[in-house]
Amino acid sequence: MIRSVFFVSDGTGITAETLGHTLLTQFEQVSFQQMSLPFVNTDDKVEWAVQRINRAAQSDGVKPLVFSTLIDSQLRTHLAKCDGVVFDFFETFTGAMEKELGVTAQRVAGRSHGMGNVRAYSERIDALHYAIQNDDGATTRDYPMADVVVMGVSRAGKTPTCMYLALTYGVRAANYPLADDDFERGSLPAVLEPYRHKLFGLTVDPERLHQIRKERRPDSGYASMEQCLMEIRAVERLFKRERIPFFNITQRSIEEISAQLMQQAGLTRRI
Repeated sequence: MIRSVFFVSDGTGITAETLGHTLLTQFEQVSFQQMSLPFVNTDDKVEWAVQRINRAAQSDGVKPLVFSTLIDSQLRTHLAKCDGVVFDFFETFTGAMEKELGVTAQRVAGRSHGMGNVRAYSERIDALHYAIQNDDGATTRDYPMADVVVMGVSRAGKTPTCMYLALTYGVRAANYPLADDDFERGSLPAVLEPYRHKLFGLTVDPERLHQIRKERRPDSGYASMEQCLMEIRAVERLFKRERIPFFNITQRSIEEISAQLMQQAGLTRRI
């Protein structure tokens, strides 16, 4: 049986989806059909959401799961009348936090993923622009402004990691690809020496690297297993010899890679 799941929010729905997905991952034995209902911020819209949930309940023959981050108490009360099982994140936690902090929550929608904090939003966009402009070693003139310079062989996850660090943490992350010339020289590229304290390495299992490169450039020397083995062995020797912190990303998601890099590199989020 497939269980319907609704994420209901008066904003983008990102918070409801993130929290809801986290809970759903603990129930792999159940199949879920997930639907996001963002910007439910009026009586008419919440009534529309209730009708969608009720139709799913009637069609499925079982109550849908409803994850809500609605702020307005009237809208929450209206949603609670639906034929689903409502998990109200704000109702669950806000009261306890108000009691502990001794102040009343402002209950303003859209604070997490809107532009309510212009400074934080600007930091995030500036960090994203920085990651784009300093991708793949295109230039090193902006490295003095970097929070971290991510190193590794081609297709080792450097670019997506830098983009995620920018969007999620506001961290200015550049990335520098290491290639055959660097391995033959056997030392850190001279252009990186002034930024040694900012360097962090990513590596990956040769088999996984071979698979990724083969999809990009099949039947090439670049994608061959021999080349992948040589590069990974060489880059790990380089990291160890130069005492560059690094870890293997093969079994890690982009979220796990970024969180571990933040921790091991001692980085502080800007947002």
